[in-house]
Amino acid sequence: MPTRDPRTGDHPAKPADTETPGDAIGRHLNSLDELRAAVDACRRCPLYRSATQGVPGEGPAHASIMLVGEQPGDAEDKEGHPFVGPAGTILDRALQEAGVDRRKVFVTNAVKHFKFEPRGKRRLHVTPNVAEIEACRWWLAEELKFVAPKLVIALGGSAARSVLGHTVTVSAMRGLPTPLGKSMHAWVTIHPSYLLRLQDDAQQRSEYSRFVDDLEGAQAWVKRHGG
Repeated sequence: MPTRDPRTGDHPAKPADTETPGDAIGRHLNSLDELRAAVDACRRCPLYRSATQGVPGEGPAHASIMLVGEQPGDAEDKEGHPFVGPAGTILDRALQEAGVDRRKVFVTNAVKHFKFEPRGKRRLHVTPNVAEIEACRWWLAEELKFVAPKLVIALGGSAARSVLGHTVTVSAMRGLPTPLGKSMHAWVTIHPSYLLRLQDDAQQRSEYSRFVDDLEGAQAWVKRHGG
């Protein structure tokens, strides 16, 4: 029986000897390195058409913590790395204050291509829809398989939707370890980009402090459970 294409869920409509390299690598993934190479060839949803490139996750192969954001932003789309833009700067600072070494966590996104709306010379972020998040869940599942973290920190609602498989309210789930299997849990908090949108300085400081507290709590939970 022919192998299903993980990017479409369908059986291949053409003989194996006419497949492109992207077709083949998308179905035979044996490592994170192969997964990273395959993400750019993904055609599971239309977002690849406008994006510069697919942006795979990065980090140690067996990290205890995996951070999942929503999608690449403008900087990530251009550079090909997750969380290297303004939200990434906030995340890096918060991780440092929380005592979490970014070099020891795996960082990725629920959606691997940048969804945006052109506005003059700027490209404005557009939230991925449920269909796009679902189309990309195959990639997140593969990353989870290879990394096998103890805790998956979902940054924001779109990430939580991808990690948990259903829509949740961030405020209701925030900071609560939720089982994903026998040895893996989810931990929901805000996306750092939320902090960039706050106009009131006092509110921004308060929300940032709470975000750091969430990361500290996640780190402490992992340590208590042998991470």
